[in-house]
Amino acid sequence: MKIHTTNYYDTFIEIASDSTATSGEVPPMKGDNKTVANIQFEMISKNPYKYTSDDVLFQVYADKNDLTEAEYEEARKQFFSKGQACLRASPLTKRYGWGVHSNHEGKIALYASDSPEYEQLANDGKLKVVKAMRASR
Repeated sequence: MKIHTTNYYDTFIEIASDSTATSGEVPPMKGDNKTVANIQFEMISKNPYKYTSDDVLFQVYADKNDLTEAEYEEARKQFFSKGQACLRASPLTKRYGWGVHSNHEGKIALYASDSPEYEQLANDGKLKVVKAMRASR
């Protein structure tokens, strides 16, 4: 079975060109339930450069489907046996004003679009810089 990946290396994902965010916003909760954006934001913001994109996206899937840790290994293989949307399609980069930096190991961190670090990464000639996907075509 072919395993797909969403990981980037030495890459910076800028916010979407049609994003209305002017700074990095903490995604709001929807009632008592965490949204995809909440889970992603919590994981990445509390643990910069600890997780890869694959780790974060799988954890969102596991949380949303109430998987037990015993189910993780097989579920992860199944999850990545099909192509998955990468963090360019994340609500963090499309709606909430966060850029995502992937280092040489594929580990990721968030940077608010109004921060000097965001500007520095967006203009770093050594990084591949890509835009998040737009909300509309």
